[in-house]
This record gives sequence, C-alpha cells and structure tokens, in this order.
Amino acid sequence: MRFDVPQFIEIEDKIFGPFTWRQFVYLGGGVGGAIGVFLFFSMLIPGIMAWILFAIFGLPLAVLGLALSFFPINSRPFIFFLEAIWNYLTNSRLYLWRRKANIVYKARVARTKDTPSVTPTNRGTNYKSITSLTRSLELQALQKPD
Repeated sequence: MRFDVPQFIEIEDKIFGPFTWRQFVYLGGGVGGAIGVFLFFSMLIPGIMAWILFAIFGLPLAVLGLALSFFPINSRPFIFFLEAIWNYLTNSRLYLWRRKANIVYKARVARTKDTPSVTPTNRGTNYKSITSLTRSLELQALQKPD
C-alpha cells in the first residue's frame, strides 16, 4: 500500500490571500488596535490633538503588527525576538564564577620497571613546557628538507 508523505511541513499554509493565519491575526490586531486608538482619541479630543495622540499611541501598534507579520530576525519570526527581550528584562542576570580547585585533572600512572617512560626527556632534550616542545617540533618541521 502506498501512502502520501507530506512535504514542506515547515511552511505555513496561505489562508487569507497571500497571508498565513498568523500574519493575518498580527496584521489585523495591529491595524485594528491603531484604528481603535484613533477613534477613541477623536471622540475625546477633536482636532489636531487627536492626530498627535494617534501618532504617539496608534502608529506604534500598527508598526508592531507589521513587524510581527513580515519582519524576521535571523530567519526566525519577530515574536521570538520580543520574547527574548522580555526574558532578558525580567530575569535576573547575576553570574558568579568560583574556582573549585586549582588542579583540573592530575593522572597518576603506576609504572613498573618493564614499562619505559614516554616523556620528552628521553629524546635527549629537556622540555620544560608544552610551548617549548611545540616550538621545537615546528622548527624541526621547517628545517626538514623536502
């Protein structure tokens, strides 16, 4: 029996013309809120003052609705960006670091007389640190003829 496997499941369906359901709700809410603010202020205060208050309170609602509908940040919806801002502003940001021990790791290997020691001192050169060992190996590689 054959079954159809759905593809492109990450892409939302277009429901209202070129808009998805989420875009339509964000756009409708932002523009509807802006119109509501304009009607409220025009009934309270007629004249130019209603337009000024609409520009202060209503236009940011419409811009927020547009941003939520169409403006992705790093290929993610704008709502995730707003959520990250909200979490940053409301959560505490006190980070403390304390060193628990001076030595991170110290291995102890039991040696017998039969097992040879595999340290850089067997080569005839006394390496005091890993940087001197690295430098000497780099010099040997540079001086090696091809």
